[in-house]
Amino acid sequence: MQENIDFKNLYNQYARMVFNLCLKYLQNIEDAEDVTQEVFITVFKSIHQFKGESKISTWIYKIATTKSLEFIRMKKRKKRFAFFQSILSNEKGDINVSNIHFYHPGIQLENKERSAILFKAIDKLPENQKTAYILCKLEELSYAEISEIMKVSISSVESLLFRAKQNLQKFLGDYYEKNEK
Repeated sequence: MQENIDFKNLYNQYARMVFNLCLKYLQNIEDAEDVTQEVFITVFKSIHQFKGESKISTWIYKIATTKSLEFIRMKKRKKRFAFFQSILSNEKGDINVSNIHFYHPGIQLENKERSAILFKAIDKLPENQKTAYILCKLEELSYAEISEIMKVSISSVESLLFRAKQNLQKFLGDYYEKNEK
């Protein structure tokens, strides 16, 4: 399969899709660019493993999702390590875990605050709910495609989405009650 693939065209065709997916997970342009690069390095190194049993876009989505989640876990480990290191070294001062200003090129200025709040709520979801929600609602993939990417049944996708919506309603309820009346 590898000799039939034109990597430049593959990159040109899917780079924006991968970047936008990574940006939805990471909410930081530089991080999304870094992870996008990692995704395509992985794609290029493992293209021989692609069997053609699914669409190549589904395979690339799976890699992008996995790399984004790995990046999030790595970042959380680094924050925990820095936190414990500061406790152990008895350094005085607050740990600055400041919120990253959310920016996504597809979001208009007047919706920026609402989008940031929505993405902050999405970020609170358990990993599997977050993945299902992003792939369905933001990437507009079918349940079958999500099922294939996540390696779960379609009924599991439906259940994950149902629970994600319930959790988002809880997370966002207070905000909308206070600010949208």
